[in-house]
Amino acid sequence: MRRVVVTGLGALTPLGKNLHEFWEGLQNGISGAGLITRFDTEKFKTKFACEVKGYDSLKYFDRKEANKLDLYSQFALISCDEAIADSGIDLNSVNKDRVGVIWSSGIGGLSTFYDQIKGYVQGDGTPRFSPFFIPKMISNIASGSISIKYGFRGPNFATVSACASSTHALIDAVNYIKLGKADIFITGGSEAAINEPGIGGFNAMMAMSTNNAEYQTASRPFDLTRDGFVMGEGSGAIIVEDLEHARARGAKLYAELAGTGMTADAFHLTAPHPEGTGARNVMKIAVSDAGLKPEDIDYINVHGTATPLGDISEVKAILAVFGEHSYNMNLSATKSMTGHLLGAAGAVEAIATILATLYDIVPPTINYKVPDPQIDQKLNITPNEAQPRKINVALSNTFGFGGHNASIVIRKAEF
Repeated sequence: MRRVVVTGLGALTPLGKNLHEFWEGLQNGISGAGLITRFDTEKFKTKFACEVKGYDSLKYFDRKEANKLDLYSQFALISCDEAIADSGIDLNSVNKDRVGVIWSSGIGGLSTFYDQIKGYVQGDGTPRFSPFFIPKMISNIASGSISIKYGFRGPNFATVSACASSTHALIDAVNYIKLGKADIFITGGSEAAINEPGIGGFNAMMAMSTNNAEYQTASRPFDLTRDGFVMGEGSGAIIVEDLEHARARGAKLYAELAGTGMTADAFHLTAPHPEGTGARNVMKIAVSDAGLKPEDIDYINVHGTATPLGDISEVKAILAVFGEHSYNMNLSATKSMTGHLLGAAGAVEAIATILATLYDIVPPTINYKVPDPQIDQKLNITPNEAQPRKINVALSNTFGFGGHNASIVIRKAEF
């Protein structure tokens, strides 16, 4: 089996429009939350989210191109541009038959779908749909758009598994490279669901925070006063590559993707297993796949959505897998800063974990004030401020509605 490394990164998030701004925001414990600007929230239970601040599509695309792309696809193309430039790939010499794209979105073009259906319903019944309605909406179109832009002709598809989508995309890319199906993948995820149906739908499920009075600190993983996740948006792009291929072209190496795990809860449509069975199993599998022991893990970027049930379930799973070593690790929930990017969460949090491993800095879990007696207080959740720590091996967890669990082991690139 070939070894797989990360050679390029790109990020467009509520903390900034590029990788540097994202990492600076994480280190400084910045909240990406603000009042929603995309639509009138007067009648909605939740009036805040973690939007990409000051986004103007015409700074990245001409008007004609922007009109053909849903916001989630725009976000994807922007972060991929950054990741490809960061990787130093020579687009004129790379074998494009050996470069693939696996991209993900939990929802896809929700804004496009809503706008087109609203226009039809409010019209006179004549079906005046845009010819770009379907191509803008479908969840695989970002993957196709990326390959078309760069001419990458390797394996190309989308993964959809709710909040685990982009971790599954990353895992698929790792496995395809290990099997020799390609040399390089552009992988990751993007999401743009801060709109009427996105906010209204999650409100109806009672999954999202409604703490409008304290919106900047409403994303509170592990805190007793947490009342649900805060919606985020954006994109994370990761260039993964066969180690020998990367060495041959003199690429910088961010980290090694050393092990992966995928499981199902087989329990409930939206609730996690109360004992964290699926989460426990997926972490065990990922650590074992990397050829490591639980005590080798230094840091876990937890799923940590700030839902009352989810945080407790994940902590139970961690204690079951790591035992006494749980107290020696750092845990942190970067969703406390970015909000929950849904299908893009796994990629963005993998990037955070890669950078933590590269720079030996654990980003914090911000907004933590009131301990929850159901969560073991001996755990180091990296409260409120980043902590320096030697990180040789880290784990990134993502769990999605439907019981989808995915974990990936990230090892410092020391060859």
